[in-house]
Amino acid sequence: MCLAIPGKIISIDRSEPELAMARVDFSGITKNICIQWVDVTEGDYILAHAGMAISVVNTREAEETLEDLKKLQRL
Repeated sequence: MCLAIPGKIISIDRSEPELAMARVDFSGITKNICIQWVDVTEGDYILAHAGMAISVVNTREAEETLEDLKKLQRL
C-alpha cells in the first residue's frame, strides 16, 4: 500500500525543456519532483510517486488532509 501526502510546490525549474522539475515541500521535507506531465504553478499542491508528480490536488482538500495528519500525530 502506498500513502500519498500532498506537497506544495515552492519553485519550478523549466530550464530543461523536456524535464520540468519543481522543488516541493512535503510538510517540512523538500524534494525535487518531476512535473513534466502535470499542469502546475508555484503554490499548487501535488501528489507524487517515485519522484514524479502524478496529480494536482485541490488546495482546500490538501490543507485539510495535512491538518488531519497533524491531528493523528498528536494522538
